[in-house]
Amino acid sequence: MMNDLFRETELMMTRRQLFGRTALGLGTAAMAGLMGRDLLGADIKSGMHHAPKAKRVIYLFMSGGPSHLDLWDYKPKMQAMYGKDLPEEVRDGQRITGMTSRQKTLPVCPTKYKFTKQENNADGVWVSELLPHTATVAKELCVVHTAFTEAINHDPAITYIQSGSQIPGRPSLGAWLSYGLGSMNENLPNYVVMHARTKHAEQSLFGRLWGSGFMSSQHQGVLLRSEGDPVLYLNNPAGVTREDRRAQLDALSALNQSQQERFADPSVLGRIKQHEMAYRMQASVPELMDLSKEPDSTFKLYGNDAKTPGTFAACCLNARRLAERGVRNIQIFHRGWDAHGNLAGEHGNQCKDVDQGSAALIKDLKNRGLLDDTLVVWGGEFGRTPYCQGKLSKQNYGRDHHPRCFSIWMAGGGVKPGITYGRTDDYGYNIADADGNMLKPQPRKDKWTPGTMHIHDLNATILHCLGINHRKLTYRYQGRDFRLTDVHGHVIKDILA
Repeated sequence: MMNDLFRETELMMTRRQLFGRTALGLGTAAMAGLMGRDLLGADIKSGMHHAPKAKRVIYLFMSGGPSHLDLWDYKPKMQAMYGKDLPEEVRDGQRITGMTSRQKTLPVCPTKYKFTKQENNADGVWVSELLPHTATVAKELCVVHTAFTEAINHDPAITYIQSGSQIPGRPSLGAWLSYGLGSMNENLPNYVVMHARTKHAEQSLFGRLWGSGFMSSQHQGVLLRSEGDPVLYLNNPAGVTREDRRAQLDALSALNQSQQERFADPSVLGRIKQHEMAYRMQASVPELMDLSKEPDSTFKLYGNDAKTPGTFAACCLNARRLAERGVRNIQIFHRGWDAHGNLAGEHGNQCKDVDQGSAALIKDLKNRGLLDDTLVVWGGEFGRTPYCQGKLSKQNYGRDHHPRCFSIWMAGGGVKPGITYGRTDDYGYNIADADGNMLKPQPRKDKWTPGTMHIHDLNATILHCLGINHRKLTYRYQGRDFRLTDVHGHVIKDILA
């Protein structure tokens, strides 16, 4: 306990405070030796541990669980299995949700959509007809078919993939990147979040998904809104000039600084930084959101939807603009992928929303020379079942949650282009080896199974591309060194360029 208290004191005390409170220089040097090099002005964060391939990450998060079977994981053999009950040996006792646990049968339901093989390499990348624009950039994509998670319901699953824990309260991926890498633009936040409009907004999105957890609040994501002020209270109240605001902040900063010197409370420093960032954002954010200077060719690339604030295409365009301006982590949430009973209608709308914007973002980044150092990630919290939920139909069917395997894609920023990674069985139900035999991968780092990607592995790989060793980036809280991947995670080197 005493060691923990000593460590907390070390974290809160600045070098100036230590020297100011220590009467004897020798005593100061001795205590500094005991407390470690952090006290002497070194950053307590690990920072970059190796040369990064990416400077930033753009995460396109499809909230609700896109169907890998209808978008990415081509399973032609399922056509002959239509309506047959999913074999027990395939299910292998896996937990299913309460929404299908009462069904007497779990009828196999192949996709109704055609797939086209994009010949980028020996294997090629299969893409559904629902994503014609994305198919044009398949040569840039690394499609992972073997992502998996333990969570089977939305809230714990999204919390898990975003923060490394199913239990709320941990810092998000973006917060870890802000903490570990800092800023490349002092006029914009390290971490920016956007919510794209959708016709099927079933699930709520909680602020903790882009929150800073037990870290300083300066590392939390800043939400850019599509209506009104892009950021709440961005504009000054009527009658308050920018000069008035500057004078107010100077006076407030002096009071906060006095408080900090007296109590050494790190939250006070966080408030000072947030106030200053807010002031700078009053000038930088309106310029960011002003698309009037974008040429017609930009809107031809992203589509006319990009002219409407809040659409997925507009968010993707803003993501490119944020990337150009040095924002480290940009995340777009798109809800509505939870297709329990109307997949054809809902996924049809969802794909129309995101298809052109996703492809345009890849092309735009590449054309501007930004794709090589920008890691783009696309995916949800889990996939969807190969069996039908509810009434079986060849034209419009539903699928339940499926965490056992699902597809995501990555592009740019240190990953190999035009490849697929991992494979699933003929039902798209289990991760399989090269011979089609079922695998049962574990999330533990010492039990990693080649060809698989647990969500801890995904986050470890994202951090690796940005120059961070996920095992070394830690934050001490309540006597424990926490990290994004907890005690798990394996960098998937097979997909790295």
